[in-house]
Amino acid sequence: MRRPHGQLRVLHPRVQAQPRIQAQPRIAPRQAPVRVAPGPRINRQASPPAVRSQRVIGAPRNVGPRPNQAVMPRNAGPRIITRNAAPRQANRAFTPRGANSTAIRAASIRSAPARGAGRFSIQGRNYSVWRNNYRIRRGGGWRTFVALGALGTIAIGSAEFYPYAYIQAPENYCDGRTEDGCQLVWEDVETVEGDIIPQCVAYCPWQ
Repeated sequence: MRRPHGQLRVLHPRVQAQPRIQAQPRIAPRQAPVRVAPGPRINRQASPPAVRSQRVIGAPRNVGPRPNQAVMPRNAGPRIITRNAAPRQANRAFTPRGANSTAIRAASIRSAPARGAGRFSIQGRNYSVWRNNYRIRRGGGWRTFVALGALGTIAIGSAEFYPYAYIQAPENYCDGRTEDGCQLVWEDVETVEGDIIPQCVAYCPWQ
């Protein structure tokens, strides 16, 4: 049966449309957060520590010259040569000259101390005698003579004499022999500084 135009349709309360129920999202139960012990902080921006090279004690260092670098000798300095002297020989011949070269003109010298200065008499005059570290004042500075062993030995005839001591005596007194058979020789001697200086040297025979 048709209802007149404009008449509203009344639904039975039992058949009225039920409102739509929207499904609620399922929420998972919350879990307690797990705490982790904090570790060491790492500074990622900092550069890693430099590794120092370990040098073995006693190993030689690389002290060689650099490229294009001039190498200068140690203690380099001007050498002052006052006179030219021939190189020493291990055993050189010596011929005593002069009227008093073979005469006994000096006291015994073998009693001179091994270190420090001793006293020595030549024709009644006393002079200092040195067996090591002998030096003199010359040219505004000190000059130290080389060790006696650097002078080499001398041969007088068939006998061999070795350098025994320096004598602080002038040339005119450095002549003749001593009471214990040593020969006085006036000769050019080199110093540690490079000078060549005339000096009185006593050469004694081997015993």
